[in-house]
Amino acid sequence: MNGTPRLRSAYPSTPKSDPRSERNYEAATGASGRPVPLATLSTPKPDPQAPLIPFNLVDAPSQRLYVAFFYLALTIWRFGDYYGLISDENDSLWLFMKWVAIDSFVLYGLPGLKIPWLQWSSTTITMLFAAHAVLDAFLMFRIPLPLEAGLIAFMRLFYDRELAISERRVKPATVIHNSSLILGKQIVHILPEGSAMLNPEQLPYCIDTSVTSASLPIRINQTNPILIELLRFDLDTNYNETISIQAKEIRRLKKQAEKRVSHQEPPSPRILYYPVKQTGLYRLQRVVDESKLDVQRRFSDTLVVRCPSAYIRPVPEDRCMGDLSDFHLQVEATPPINVKYSKIINEEEQGRVALSIPPESPMSPLASQRTSGALVSRDIATAVDVSWARTQHTRIPLNESLGSLGYWMYKIDMIKDGCGNVVDYTSPASEERPTRQTLSMGTLGQRFTVHGRPTAALRSCDSQRSLRVPRGKTTRLPLQLSPAEPMSAGKGTHRVSYMFTPYADVLRNQEHAQDAVVAGFELEGSGPGREVSEPGLYTLRSVESHFCAGDVLEPSSCLLTNPPEPSLSIDAHDIPDRCAGKSIGLTVDLDLTGNPPFRISYNVRRDGGAVTPRVTETHLMHTQLELKPAQSGHYRYEFLDISDAVYREPRSLREQHLALEQDVKPPASARLLYPYPTLKSCIGEPVALDVELFGEGPWSLDYEVVYHGRRHKHKVDGIETEIYTLTTDELKDGGEYLLTLTGVTDGNGCKVSLEEQVKMEVALQRPKASFGLIEGQRSVFALEDKQVTLPLRLQGEPPWTVSYRKPDDADGDYSTALFRNNNDQILVNEAGTYKLVQVQDATCPGSVDRASDTFTVNWVPRPSVEVVDSAAIELVHQKHVKRDICEGDEDTVDLSFTGAPPFDVEYSHHIKPERGSQSTSTKTFTAGISLAAVKMESVQPGLHQYLVSKLSDLSYNHDPRKFSPVAIEQRVHARPTATFVEGGMTYRYCKEEEAGGEKVPISLKGSPPFHMEVEIRHHSSSKPELITIPNIETHQYNLHLPRRLFSLGTHAVRIRKIRDGNGCQRRMDQAAPHVQVNVAEVPSITALEAQTDYCVGDRISCTLSGSPPFNVFYTFQGQERKASASSTNFRRLAEKPGEFTITAISDQRSAECKAHVQMTKMIHEMPSVRVSKGRTATIDIHEGGEAEILFEFGGSPPFEFTRYTRSSNPPKGKKSQVLDTKSDISYEHTKTVLASDEGIYEVVAIKDRFCAFSTQKVQGRSGQKLLT
Repeated sequence: MNGTPRLRSAYPSTPKSDPRSERNYEAATGASGRPVPLATLSTPKPDPQAPLIPFNLVDAPSQRLYVAFFYLALTIWRFGDYYGLISDENDSLWLFMKWVAIDSFVLYGLPGLKIPWLQWSSTTITMLFAAHAVLDAFLMFRIPLPLEAGLIAFMRLFYDRELAISERRVKPATVIHNSSLILGKQIVHILPEGSAMLNPEQLPYCIDTSVTSASLPIRINQTNPILIELLRFDLDTNYNETISIQAKEIRRLKKQAEKRVSHQEPPSPRILYYPVKQTGLYRLQRVVDESKLDVQRRFSDTLVVRCPSAYIRPVPEDRCMGDLSDFHLQVEATPPINVKYSKIINEEEQGRVALSIPPESPMSPLASQRTSGALVSRDIATAVDVSWARTQHTRIPLNESLGSLGYWMYKIDMIKDGCGNVVDYTSPASEERPTRQTLSMGTLGQRFTVHGRPTAALRSCDSQRSLRVPRGKTTRLPLQLSPAEPMSAGKGTHRVSYMFTPYADVLRNQEHAQDAVVAGFELEGSGPGREVSEPGLYTLRSVESHFCAGDVLEPSSCLLTNPPEPSLSIDAHDIPDRCAGKSIGLTVDLDLTGNPPFRISYNVRRDGGAVTPRVTETHLMHTQLELKPAQSGHYRYEFLDISDAVYREPRSLREQHLALEQDVKPPASARLLYPYPTLKSCIGEPVALDVELFGEGPWSLDYEVVYHGRRHKHKVDGIETEIYTLTTDELKDGGEYLLTLTGVTDGNGCKVSLEEQVKMEVALQRPKASFGLIEGQRSVFALEDKQVTLPLRLQGEPPWTVSYRKPDDADGDYSTALFRNNNDQILVNEAGTYKLVQVQDATCPGSVDRASDTFTVNWVPRPSVEVVDSAAIELVHQKHVKRDICEGDEDTVDLSFTGAPPFDVEYSHHIKPERGSQSTSTKTFTAGISLAAVKMESVQPGLHQYLVSKLSDLSYNHDPRKFSPVAIEQRVHARPTATFVEGGMTYRYCKEEEAGGEKVPISLKGSPPFHMEVEIRHHSSSKPELITIPNIETHQYNLHLPRRLFSLGTHAVRIRKIRDGNGCQRRMDQAAPHVQVNVAEVPSITALEAQTDYCVGDRISCTLSGSPPFNVFYTFQGQERKASASSTNFRRLAEKPGEFTITAISDQRSAECKAHVQMTKMIHEMPSVRVSKGRTATIDIHEGGEAEILFEFGGSPPFEFTRYTRSSNPPKGKKSQVLDTKSDISYEHTKTVLASDEGIYEVVAIKDRFCAFSTQKVQGRSGQKLLT
């Protein structure tokens, strides 16, 4: 729980560095934390109350702080304007208006930021604005208040600046309280008795082949040793030796220690690093200083051991699933030892395992975690045993089952010895050293590739099913192989072994004979098995991959046989006709041998013509085949080949000469060629159907027509063709008819009964078409170019094909459409009359109802706009030109609309000003009635062009293709202006000078001639005097001022009114620039103090007479300068030494009226003193010694100074105590004082011939005489 709690969103705290914790086991294993994943942020919906600046960018307290800083800056600016304000009414009014506008913008704009705690109500904002406006009035109009002095004092808390003689504002405190006048202090320390200690931080050390030496720290305090002796105990032999570090080596070590320490740091204990290259137990035996005396030392033993190391002796990487890992960790370190290793399976870390190895020796002090102080006896004469610190070699077996496929990795992460030396193999900074150390002996990780064990079985062949193969053919064993995964590239070969017994030697129970053959083959991947052809028993024995032996699954045995080839024998019998007694076909008996199903191919030839191939298939070993041709003739049947399930390639039967011949005369027959069961027909029309006849002609055909239970029999004789068209009588009644073929008689007189029939549906009436009604009429009004639906009324069988004529169709032309609904619609988008021409349903043509065969479509008229005629409007070149007006005059134009109100109007306003760039704006308005007045713009002079570009009403949106824009034009003349060329200028004259007429240049803008009215007002008179000047023909005019104006005081000259030749008039604003005429008296200056000598930091004050502001001319340090004073007081801060002389003065009334004076003041520099060259110096002396303290002075001698002696080591939380106070006088610029007491020596006050300075309290300047 160290440190201040931090927010989760804050930056992580800076880790504390502890040399001991850096080598700590816990720090080594937990130094690298894993970053905590950020929570997924869902995007919130927009909040109307959300602040203008989101809190995730700037939080609410910071926003309030920024607003406070902004308001503070405005307050400083406001009081700055007040502080520098001169007594001018116009300037005061302008400043008042500026601050009222700023306060209004800030206060009323603040709630828009939506900052918590600053969302005030409108009443509160208004009250604050009123208070600020009152404050602005009091400040900017300089209304006297008793709080003025308090406000100025309050403002100086934030902005305390005064004008110095150099005419720049400086901070008085930096001049008066100049801390650089007294610099430096001397600290005197009396040195205590020295001490020395080996390895004060108790850090562990180790060496190996890569780190060949260890630097042991020896801390020396307040001593300068000339001899250091170290006692070393050898870890292997227990013998000890003394290592002497002589004075020369000690000086070299001290120089290295001084380089590591900054010169600005006070003297502190130094650490000397002595390198050793041998392992052992080291002890600081003796330290001798310059006085040949032994230095006090603390017993602290330090072990330097072999660096801990761990490695793995590599073993083969490839293993099979279920095998044991079977490898060893080799550990070499000083016990007790801690080792950590991690296990990674398929790139996923499975965790870390920590192992602890206790020391073999029970006497080891490291077993109790004691690594500081004296580890062995302090008596050298006693036999010392340090064998417990020797490197211990340990072999750790790791043997676990590899239970999953993939890549396994065992990796050593860290090793720590009993001294605290840690080697972290996961840290990039420490990877290099242990890698070099352990590569010669082994590796830091052991990798295994765990392969799966393959499996093999036979498919589709077992003890119940044999593998049947045609004799003389080969096949592949139906091997089903599941390969091991994963496998390296190029190592996917599997070896399969099997047993084989020939078919003749297989035992009765389908077992192998004793002399069975054992064979094998190799497969790449999971490819097909080996090719075999010899019949017999095959049994799988084993399967192996490149790495692992596999398992043989069932079924593992397969019996391969060669079945007999298929054969065919036939026996034929005639099929006699019952009527004629002739043969009408053959019945063939098929006797087959082989493995069904069988496929038999044969050819049929008629009358020696073309051959027709035929195929028959059967699953039976004996079957019959009927050959009954439909046509008469001589037929030959020849059987070609046969195949079965085993012998799939057809085997020829031509050698057996299996052929049959026969003369066939088939019996009479007939069938209808209409493919559908129902035939539709129109009422009053006959039906024609095609009939196909079989047998010998000529034929006689019997048929009957059945309607409503009544049969009408018919007979057709003498039919010679095989295809005959049968035509019925006219079907005059609608309904359902049934046509049936009852019999046919061939040329031999043999009659055969038939059952062929077809159903005929006759429509009850013919189709009709007509237009429906919309709101009782066959006409409609619709919006232009919109689709209109015309209602149809259809009778008959859908679908209907309707032809109609459009309005734009020529004579004889018409459009056709397909409809499927009795009350369907026609979609049209053209105005005019539509007429139905003809109709036909799915079966029959129909008729159109002439009383309702037309429909009329009309368009609703579009809106339009016109300008209402008047005397002020003239139509010129398709533009409506309106009468000219003056800038700012009111004028309108009336527009008349046609259509369905309300009307939405959009027009563009294009301005061509007399000067500057043109601009165009677009405006819209809505007219609720058919008449609207549009206001003409007259704010900006120039040519104004209005173009009504868009118009829409209740029915139509705007269509630019069918709307004609309306253009309106009007010229606006600018109002004339008159300004003083030198506006704001004040004409100043001295009272003693002779006053004469003065010309004031005026610039006029507009169309001449001009008529101007001028106002002249004296500052003491409330009634002005008016001067009228007519017929000014030029744009530049010189106004002549009469001599009578030049009386004592100030006169304001303003232009009141101006009118030009266009009749446009402008009344000038009272706040417009004007000129002033000022007649002034000669100013004067008087010093408030009679003295002539001043010190830096003093203020030179004078009083002025005249009209402020004043200009004071003076010289300082040989340069001529000019200063301004806004009141009758002239005051400057003396920031630098030198001679200050005022030479002249002038006031506001006339800059040319100067009063020449000669007032000289001498400014002297402040005295200064520097102790120890102006720095904080520290001197260490022994008891009874003395230290020299050097004081250096600046200024005019003699110098008197006061010095303090303070305690150098005050208690915590308290100031140092003053031990002694002394005052000295120096007639020179340097002085040396001897000090033998411990403390801090510093100067607190200094005084020279003219001035004095103290750090204890502010003293005024002094004009003392020379000190004696």
